Amino acid sequence: MDSITAYDAIVIGAGPAGSTAALYAARASLDVLVIEQGMPGGQIATSDMVDNYPGIPNVSGAELGQKMLDHAESAGAHVEYTMVTSISRRDDGRYEVVTDSGAFEAPALIVATGATPRTAGFVGEEEFRGRGVSYCATCDGMFYRNKKVFVVGGGNSACEEGLFLSRIASEVVMVVRRDEFRAPRGRVDRLLAQKNVSVRFSTSIVEVTGTQLLERIVFRDNVSGETSVEEYPAGSFGIFVFTGNDPVTELVHALVDVAADGGVVTDEDMATRTPGLFCAGDMRSKRLRQVVTAASDGAIAGSSAYAYVEGLAR
Repeated sequence: MDSITAYDAIVIGAGPAGSTAALYAARASLDVLVIEQGMPGGQIATSDMVDNYPGIPNVSGAELGQKMLDHAESAGAHVEYTMVTSISRRDDGRYEVVTDSGAFEAPALIVATGATPRTAGFVGEEEFRGRGVSYCATCDGMFYRNKKVFVVGGGNSACEEGLFLSRIASEVVMVVRRDEFRAPRGRVDRLLAQKNVSVRFSTSIVEVTGTQLLERIVFRDNVSGETSVEEYPAGSFGIFVFTGNDPVTELVHALVDVAADGGVVTDEDMATRTPGLFCAGDMRSKRLRQVVTAASDGAIAGSSAYAYVEGLAR
């Protein structure tokens, strides 16, 4: 490797946590690099509307994510759009981050890689991913204009995306594994107020089949255990899965402790068991994963990284 570019702090991920961490670290006078492999905003970039971020009601996720990163850049943060291939901590305590476009080093590292959509686990799910099975209503909803869609899940994301799809699809069927929604009542009420939305409680999809596109769904009644089959013309319907998210921790797995929920264990300063390594946002072990909590994590991580770097200089 020819050369390594040095910074005071490196932030991996430009979602709400990463962008906020970069903003706070840069405003504290650190020379900060943000590395992002996709588009700013992380998971919120795929949300049609974010309506629970204080002071900014009804903003698209993509717009909010871009504004957050723009703010960090205006404070002096640098941004590289590339993929991280490895992270290591050298004997001198500095972190080396290798990417597709080069290598970077810093004494402080903030990792905010977020989480990825969890699969539902039915037979045929992976086979028909992108051919009838989707995990992003904003990305793929328009393919189902005036068609029937099934939304798997009963939490916040499922209700939010179901509401979005109700404005596009002819019919939205919520497939909820339990006998009730897990989302707050207000969000559920807004969803069920739509005339083209119905719910199948205590129901799971166990298998999907088809030729090139989906044609057949096998449902299971989770109370009786009985199964039923529904068939539709190929291309006339789709399945959207919103059953939660799994924290993305692979890059730092050897340097951190991981909790039962798959998230990284940190203290209240976002510090991990490895000095100089901070984790923030949805990749952390936490009860509530929302934009506002990710931004809060980022602010703390950025401030903690500054304190850490300053402590090394003394």
